[in-house]
Amino acid sequence: MPSLAKIALATALAAASLGAQAANVLVVLSDADHLDLKDGKVYPTGFFLNELMQPTKLLLDAGHSVTFATPNGLAPTMDVTSDNAQYFGGDAANLAEHKALLEKLRLTQADASPVISLARVEQIGYPHFDALYVPGGHAPMQDLLRSPQLGKLLRAFHAEGKTTALVCHGPIALLSALPDAAGYVQRLERDNTAKAGQEWIYSGYRMTVISNQEEEQAKQALNGGAMKFYPQTGLQQAGGSYSSNTSPWTPHMVVDRELITGQNPASAQQVGEELLRRLK
Repeated sequence: MPSLAKIALATALAAASLGAQAANVLVVLSDADHLDLKDGKVYPTGFFLNELMQPTKLLLDAGHSVTFATPNGLAPTMDVTSDNAQYFGGDAANLAEHKALLEKLRLTQADASPVISLARVEQIGYPHFDALYVPGGHAPMQDLLRSPQLGKLLRAFHAEGKTTALVCHGPIALLSALPDAAGYVQRLERDNTAKAGQEWIYSGYRMTVISNQEEEQAKQALNGGAMKFYPQTGLQQAGGSYSSNTSPWTPHMVVDRELITGQNPASAQQVGEELLRRLK
């Protein structure tokens, strides 16, 4: 007969195995390959490479399942300015490793991308997914912030207290959970001021997003154009309690209830690690 010690060990291993069960994580990206600026100008953009791939690699390496979605199921576009080792700690090999994973996943390949639409996500059922992640790049400013289907998904996750993580410009997507997201965004774009108040499910939450200061420092990248409004302003006026780093472009993460937000590209790894910790 097996010893009590062996039985205890087998029980512990079985419990550990159950505890390590893989989670299903939904990663939502923008369909957009550009951002409309003021005065009819347009800025080519998409997702930021490190903001998508650092958390994604962490999740996949840990054995979790990742499903990628965009509002309309289109293959997302990478912001070419993010293809730079500076966003990977200056490590060219680290950059190459994450680019290779992106290519393996075929996310940006229009004829082979595994990306599904948010309508398909709803058909699968929100209970199938254990957590949500939204990376940045300017693209979420074009469509995610006013997507009715994303708003519905966020409200469902909020009701269940499911982990919702977003980085850099990604947190602007939280505005989609407003009862009239399109109207709120329209007022912001017109007057750079709007109020939403207690109608927003995230009102009063501590959160971060790329700061107005960082946007001002980076605006030369817009080639003379100007954004219609800054994400920090949008989240604050909707009712978010904004938190910023003390030095621009340094990592900064804020956790409040189910919400995990990161301020800038340098925060993506930290957000990914916190997301991973929540799934254990």
